[in-house]
Amino acid sequence: MELSFDRMYKASIEKDATFEGVFFTAVKTTGIFCRPSCHARKPKPENIEFFPTSKACILKGYRPCKVCHPLEKLNQTPPAIRQLLQELSADPGTKYKDADLIKRGIEPHQIRRWFIKNHGITFHAYQRMFRINSAFKKIQQGESVTEAAYDAGFESLSGFGDSFKNIFGVSPKKSRAQRVIDLKRLETPLGTMYACAVEEGICLLEFTDRKMLETEFRYLSRTLNATIVQGDNPHFDTLESQLKNYFEGQRKTFTVPLHTPGSVFQQSVWKALQQVPYGTTQTYKTQASTLGNPDAVRAVANANGMNKISILIPCHRIIGTNGNLTGYGGGIWRKQWLLDFEKNNS
Repeated sequence: MELSFDRMYKASIEKDATFEGVFFTAVKTTGIFCRPSCHARKPKPENIEFFPTSKACILKGYRPCKVCHPLEKLNQTPPAIRQLLQELSADPGTKYKDADLIKRGIEPHQIRRWFIKNHGITFHAYQRMFRINSAFKKIQQGESVTEAAYDAGFESLSGFGDSFKNIFGVSPKKSRAQRVIDLKRLETPLGTMYACAVEEGICLLEFTDRKMLETEFRYLSRTLNATIVQGDNPHFDTLESQLKNYFEGQRKTFTVPLHTPGSVFQQSVWKALQQVPYGTTQTYKTQASTLGNPDAVRAVANANGMNKISILIPCHRIIGTNGNLTGYGGGIWRKQWLLDFEKNNS
């Protein structure tokens, strides 16, 4: 049900943090937009308008508030859920039932809604997939199916086998030839991102609101002959650390390993992208000339659009010949933010 103006105004006056991510308050007289929980002085109702996203605020010409920093940790994972995920990561065999959540002061229906919204599955389904991912890797490392199943918290081999087959399409005993792509949510000052990784390195880093995200997931699964499952990966730690440093203005290049399946031409374009210096821009035409084919502007632009690793492979640094910002999967507003940020920190 859509919130009324009066309800949103009341929430902003009360600085109600439960409305974080539901709407943003934009002030017409100052040109600034805020979180619902902002502690800055609230203006009169006639000087306010509400937007569902920070993107909508920016496109309307509003600037982020310097008090509540509405762009930071956009759509962030609530602290209580973050704690649960950390505990799951430390021990994938842990199982949280509704009664356990209630004891921790978490309403089961709230966590269910959050996981369906952000992961497309319930929290209980997420736990099950995380446990299966853990068991899968143990089987790949030579552990017996029985040991892997019980270590992952399953109470029966038949239940484990059914769940495993539903996800990977084969029984645990026949899974050694299978592959998994680990998936994780990351929070950045520009919004939440999905990261995917395999043994070779990071194979996807995209904002969760990217329009072609599902297509990219299907492409990776098909190309790598793998199943995408929520889980941990050693490369995620390096990625998170380096992204944090980047957004703090302390890192200009990335060393986390990347795995970028694609054609020979696409590979050459993505490699050239990584040579564009921090804080600078380059045109598609210049990029094509660098690759030895100045007439391949459209092909280069298409290859840029097929890049699945944002920021690390910096397609945001490529602009039109006339200097205008052109298509960017994460949104033109993010492209502008990244270019301004790098310019200011060069």
